[in-house]
Amino acid sequence: MKFNWGTGIVIGIAAFMIFILQYVIRVQMYARYDNELVTEQYYQKEAEINGNRLKQENAVDLGENLYVKTTEKGIEVFFPEHFNATEINGRVSLYRPSNQAFDQTIPLELTSNHLLIPKSRLVDGRWDITIDFTYKNTAYLKQQILVL
Repeated sequence: MKFNWGTGIVIGIAAFMIFILQYVIRVQMYARYDNELVTEQYYQKEAEINGNRLKQENAVDLGENLYVKTTEKGIEVFFPEHFNATEINGRVSLYRPSNQAFDQTIPLELTSNHLLIPKSRLVDGRWDITIDFTYKNTAYLKQQILVL
């Protein structure tokens, strides 16, 4: 058989098709390439987004009194000093975009206006933190992206 440019093009196209097919099969079969949804209840989450706008405005009104920072100890959340810590109810959600297995939800049971999430509970990288709480029948929501 004579090898010419037409045969080369056909072999090149076939090799490219085999490469693409093996890549697609690998992505679908191996857990390492898992392509999961951000959340299983995405329709419900979309409806919640509209209701969260008022909560976020309330949190913005608190200004610098409600803030989150990363330290060597972990993630520290500071609530306003004029709030009575025992009347703060809610939760802190930690979302890890790269791996759903690391997501955490921590209920707020405070004795002071400071919450420490130890670094031993977290892995390095990006975290999306959501602080959703109520104080004296007023709802607050703060969302922030942190990198450890």
